Amino acid sequence: MNWALARLIAGQICVHACMAGMRMAAPLLALREGYSAAAVGVLLALFALTQVFLALPAGRYADRHGLKRPVGLAVAVASAGAALALVWPVFPVLCLAALMTGGASGAAIIALQRHVGRAAHDATQFKRVFSWLAIGPAVSNFIGPFCAGLLIDHAGSTAGSLEGYRAAFALMALLPLATWFWVRSTVELPPVIAAAGGTPQRAWDLLNDVRFRRLLLVNWFLSSCWDVHTFVVPLLGHERGLSASVIGTILGAFAIAAALVRVLMPLVAERLREAAVITTAMLVTALLFGVYPLLPTALAMGACSVLLGLALGSVQPMIMSMLHQITPPARHGEALGLRLMTINASSVLMPVLFGSAGALIGVAGLFWLVGAGVGFGARQAWLMGRET
Repeated sequence: MNWALARLIAGQICVHACMAGMRMAAPLLALREGYSAAAVGVLLALFALTQVFLALPAGRYADRHGLKRPVGLAVAVASAGAALALVWPVFPVLCLAALMTGGASGAAIIALQRHVGRAAHDATQFKRVFSWLAIGPAVSNFIGPFCAGLLIDHAGSTAGSLEGYRAAFALMALLPLATWFWVRSTVELPPVIAAAGGTPQRAWDLLNDVRFRRLLLVNWFLSSCWDVHTFVVPLLGHERGLSASVIGTILGAFAIAAALVRVLMPLVAERLREAAVITTAMLVTALLFGVYPLLPTALAMGACSVLLGLALGSVQPMIMSMLHQITPPARHGEALGLRLMTINASSVLMPVLFGSAGALIGVAGLFWLVGAGVGFGARQAWLMGRET
């Protein structure tokens, strides 16, 4: 990993940590102020909702303007959103801050992913650089909530005081500024000019390519697996009388395993075939989802969570590598925007569906249903490899 890529990863970590910290602190403040669980659920959904609608325009903007201008705007919006929560820590403003920081984080990540993909020159480099870049969200998902939690507990006169929340929001407002510090010296790549004289292209035209449709479908299957694990493990742990710390440890083991496999993948990138990795990950995930509800102890659940983290953590770099190989260079931003839009739409809708399905068929049935879906979907990943 070279210094230029390291700076971009650091920039990604800072802006994403802002959103992750706000996503933890804002709901806690809403609960402290007496808002219902339903209101908090709406607040959490707003972090993903903006990205559903802004991902595609953000991708087009990145295609036209490169890296620095989209990242600069995202930094300004994210800092402003956290600053608003600092000045007016009331529920409507927290909702606005969720929309602003969530949308800004998504826009910045699209621009960063596009730039990194364009800087790579072959399939091996694609896999290597996107494996490094995928470490960023795993790190920021730890840094943002951890720092916000420390400030909430210790920066005020008492633990959980409003002063502590204000201190957390102040730090979240500063983090995106660090993103600009890391990104501002990056050399812009030459713009990619689309062929002149052609018919105007819409983002949805990308879906005419069967390979891209398969890619989005596979990405949706795997994103749903990630969401269902996060959603169902606390329910399963609660059913079995596990403490909050044990449930948190199981989820933490999953996150650490997902980050670890991304650290290791650049070392063996030359030996990896994207379709083979994705297909294997889907089959392993289907198998693990089949046995997860049957495991009797927290230790066994933790071991299964580690294996699941290794499988699902390996997927994103391979998806990103294939996306940059099968889409036109002048439309990488649009393709990334479509991908992010589908993922966040799933993150908004799937918890509601999971809750309804879980009430009907139980937690174990939900695991088995999603596992069967991803198992059957593995064929789409294998076909992608035969088409490239």
